Amino acid sequence: MTDAAPTTASPPASTTPRFDLLVIGAGASGAAIAFEAARRGLAVALVEGRDIASGTSSRSTKLLHGGVRYLELAFRRFDRRQLQLVREALVERGHWLEAAPFLARRLELLLPTRQPVAKLYYGAGLALYDALAGRSGIGASRCVPAAEVERLLPELAPGHGGVAYSDGQFDDARLNLLLVRTAADLGVRVWTHTPVVELLRDGAGRLSGAVLQRPDGGTERLQAAVVVNATGIGADAVRRLADPDAAPRLQVSRGVHLVLAADLCPDGTGLLVPSTDDGRVLFVLPFQGRTLVGTTDTACPGEAAETPSAAEEAYLLEYVRRWFPAHGEPAVASRWAGGRPLLLPQAGEAGGTAGIVREHAVETLPCGLVSLMGGKWTTCRPMALDALAAVAEQLGRPLPEPPGATPLLGAAADGPTTRRRLAALEQRLRQHHDPALVAHLLASHGLAAEAVLACAAGPAELDPLSAVIPLTAAEVRHAARHEWARAPDDVLERRCRLGFVDRAEADRLRGPVQALVQEELERLGASCSPPASSGSSRTSHQKNP
Repeated sequence: MTDAAPTTASPPASTTPRFDLLVIGAGASGAAIAFEAARRGLAVALVEGRDIASGTSSRSTKLLHGGVRYLELAFRRFDRRQLQLVREALVERGHWLEAAPFLARRLELLLPTRQPVAKLYYGAGLALYDALAGRSGIGASRCVPAAEVERLLPELAPGHGGVAYSDGQFDDARLNLLLVRTAADLGVRVWTHTPVVELLRDGAGRLSGAVLQRPDGGTERLQAAVVVNATGIGADAVRRLADPDAAPRLQVSRGVHLVLAADLCPDGTGLLVPSTDDGRVLFVLPFQGRTLVGTTDTACPGEAAETPSAAEEAYLLEYVRRWFPAHGEPAVASRWAGGRPLLLPQAGEAGGTAGIVREHAVETLPCGLVSLMGGKWTTCRPMALDALAAVAEQLGRPLPEPPGATPLLGAAADGPTTRRRLAALEQRLRQHHDPALVAHLLASHGLAAEAVLACAAGPAELDPLSAVIPLTAAEVRHAARHEWARAPDDVLERRCRLGFVDRAEADRLRGPVQALVQEELERLGASCSPPASSGSSRTSHQKNP
């Protein structure tokens, strides 16, 4: 979002595309709103100022979880909201594990302790965590003796037993992207790298659309009956664009992550340090054959949300040394930060970002702007439904229920069917392609993996460009042709995760990837037009705006 001129009146309808709903922001919440709105028959425009998932939605800790920390806070503070958030998130964790099993998987995490009383405390809390999941549970927590901990995490400081529990781990950027691609299949028009620079109003002063800044420097106007602000940590800026006197509603909290070159979790079990010296939570997780360490929790201005500080990196590394003393000096392969949009506490609530409830709020300003604020990745779907309830009020009519389930692109109608078909596809592809390449394509594209192979201009374009992640020229072409990739980082950070896994390797590939993307853009003839859909058997029912 950039500074904008005052809002102006909309041009005549004949010169401007018209939609029922304009969603600003294509992160997890904006993508979910567009997807759910399209399922209910609305004509939707989805507009993103940068790349899809370029902000917080690609910079999470990669966990689909209810939040063990929030459960503990619920009982320490007798806070029912925290408990409700945990319950909702656990149900949604189960939904995503079934909706996209190629992008999301069960992950066991260990809470370590040397104290028998602490083990009982953790065991009781995690038993409740399991119970709150109900039928969405993915495995019971269990006590782990020290000998098994030594096998699971061989470089962990000796003498720890603990309690292990299950949560989900996922590729946040790919899931975000597939939500958008599936929405596009349902008729949603998508603009990326196209910030909103102005909001339009009708004669009564209500919002009626927006002006977009195209990559070529020109502008484009869209009309919409309702405008939704789903810009995450940028929500207050859009609210001020609609109403300069709008009071802030969000506090940005920076989560910092390091990727270590070594694999400290060789058995695939992660570590949750439940309380550091200053009361924070620390994760040590398996990640693309390496180790993901995060996250600190530091209040910051929005413009500093994606930049780790040297002090935060030193803080995380000190805990790695403390908990893994046998490892030696950790080597950092990549680092990133992401801003969490936390709702500001109301009067009487405790301050500090670590204690702010990760709930969400939907606000409708007098001019009609609907803003979805707060929340967390795992719960983007119920957040979207709450936002659509406000949209229905603005439209003055209830929205119909969708006719049935809508599988994500790359998935089948349900989790078991997806897994069965993935196994058959893997067996078939391995007859002709390298197993590492097949595993990578299935993990990123699911049942649509063959659409990537079809983009190869020749056999050499299926050769891996990197030994870290087997990205190929064919996949780069596919990203530009079908996934809105317009710059090297769109591919290297979000279409595959190389930039998050190994920064130096991503930098090495920047030039070749740029050349392939540019070649595809020249072939497409435009740098901002929505790409054609591929790899889906569904029939688009896009409305004519």
